[in-house]
Amino acid sequence: MKRKVLLALIAVIFLCTPLWALTGREIMEKSDALPEPKTADSTVLMNIYKGNDVLEKEFEMKAKKMKDDEDAIIISFIRPTQITLLTHTYKVQDDDQWLKLSSGKVKRIASTDKDKPFVNSHFYYEDLGSRDIDKFDFTLLGEGKAVGEDCYKVESVKNRGTKVYDKMILYVRKSDYFIVRIDFFKDGEFHKYMENYDIKKVKNILTPFKAVMSLADGAGKTELIMEKVDYNMDMKSSLFDKEALR
Repeated sequence: MKRKVLLALIAVIFLCTPLWALTGREIMEKSDALPEPKTADSTVLMNIYKGNDVLEKEFEMKAKKMKDDEDAIIISFIRPTQITLLTHTYKVQDDDQWLKLSSGKVKRIASTDKDKPFVNSHFYYEDLGSRDIDKFDFTLLGEGKAVGEDCYKVESVKNRGTKVYDKMILYVRKSDYFIVRIDFFKDGEFHKYMENYDIKKVKNILTPFKAVMSLADGAGKTELIMEKVDYNMDMKSSLFDKEALR
């Protein structure tokens, strides 16, 4: 009888300690391990809300997984103006970005400009690349709800390269480890947040068909609405050459 009581106590102790719990890093590793495409081709409607005004834009976005698991992304506006942004993301250094203006001029986005709005939206240049989890330190803050989903709350702090945000709070859906919300903190304050909606599987890839970046003070927001998307089609790497912008 004493042995059974002792075993029961040991079981209770281990169940009550946090030793079994996932760490922030482990949660993000599970999120990072979700299926992702080798290539992506989409058309996106962008609605920018500022005061009583709504500015509507539309762009095509192509992305490809390059060598060393790095990414290249090109955003080409269809209307109202023809502007193109090319982003190369890297594991060990800051991303490279080049912007082709409607005049045809191509300029490189400096690291000091990563916190500038992209085409007057609420997305910054910093927000438009992929993120390597090794560039961040993660801390599990607890649990919470976002967009009606039960989530882990994970603090993310960049540990190398240009740092636009003090930190980000990631809401990682418990059911599948997909990130459904990100809170952005800048200059010591809660600055803005992004939420993902209408998440569907396309060729086994979890895809949000609507994303909204909102200012924390409610003064404006930008909606991205996926009009069409396809994955894993043939795509030439030359599409993402800087020289292709000229």
